[in-house]
Amino acid sequence: MLEKCNVCGEPLTAHFTEVRDPLTGEMFELKKCPACGLGHTVPQPEDLGPYYAGYYGGRHGFTLRYCMNRRMGFVGRAVAGKTGGRLLDIGCGDGSFLLTAKAAGWEVAGTELNPDPARQAGLEVWEAVEQLDPSRPFDCITMWHTLEHMRDLPSMMANIGKVLKPGGKLIVAVPDFGGWQAKLFKGKWLHVDAPRHLYHFDAGALKRCLKGGGFSVERAWHQEFEYDLLGWSQSALNYLMPYPNVFFEALAGKPAKHGPLVTGAGYLLGLLLTLILLPAQYAGTFFKRGGTLICVAGRPSTANPADAAGVAAQ
Repeated sequence: MLEKCNVCGEPLTAHFTEVRDPLTGEMFELKKCPACGLGHTVPQPEDLGPYYAGYYGGRHGFTLRYCMNRRMGFVGRAVAGKTGGRLLDIGCGDGSFLLTAKAAGWEVAGTELNPDPARQAGLEVWEAVEQLDPSRPFDCITMWHTLEHMRDLPSMMANIGKVLKPGGKLIVAVPDFGGWQAKLFKGKWLHVDAPRHLYHFDAGALKRCLKGGGFSVERAWHQEFEYDLLGWSQSALNYLMPYPNVFFEALAGKPAKHGPLVTGAGYLLGLLLTLILLPAQYAGTFFKRGGTLICVAGRPSTANPADAAGVAAQ
């Protein structure tokens, strides 16, 4: 049972006592570090494989091209329009983002627990960051909603530091545990997604995690449109229906778990709630309390390992 914060080592306190896994129906708890604010899913299953059955595929649906192009926009702003460097996408899935980056002129590689789908698309993909060659570092590393899935955050930050060039940029997108959606919907929030999301970040927790690896936040945004909007509508629907994530699964093209009456009702109610809650989506972004947090982080452009170690120790 997890009792101490993975990032700062402080004892955890209870936060959400009942969080149901929408895929298996199992119950989990969400504890929070009172020092850095990082949320922890408790317990964290030793074997997460069964919890990913049916998880992959179709998560962006008809918004795929829009999502990939928007993410390339974040990359462009992070590197001041530079192209032609080396880009690593950690948790690259089927490689959709890597293919978009490659078409934009980047030399790309990725990591993924199941690398076969991306490799079949002709991409260079490894199973873990530890397998990458530090002598061939990257100009930009992206983590699109993958950091919350990682088992050991300090270890991941250290491994990223080994393969990112001095002066390179790290882009991290996570669900915003400090946003209005998380505070309002609590354990029924779509983006809690326990136990696949092992950790839950607000802005302070993400900053602390990055700082431990020698990174400092340079820019931040508070919205990924379809993530945020669906976070409002599906989370509200989770309160209205006894079956979780019906609307999301319909949009993602997942096999229906329920009869046509439940699926149809969930789809129609989801559309209605999407329209009703659209103003909340924009308000959350304006007040920096959206459903998604995206940060660009950098490290000092130094070749002196002692200087970098000094930053990490602060």
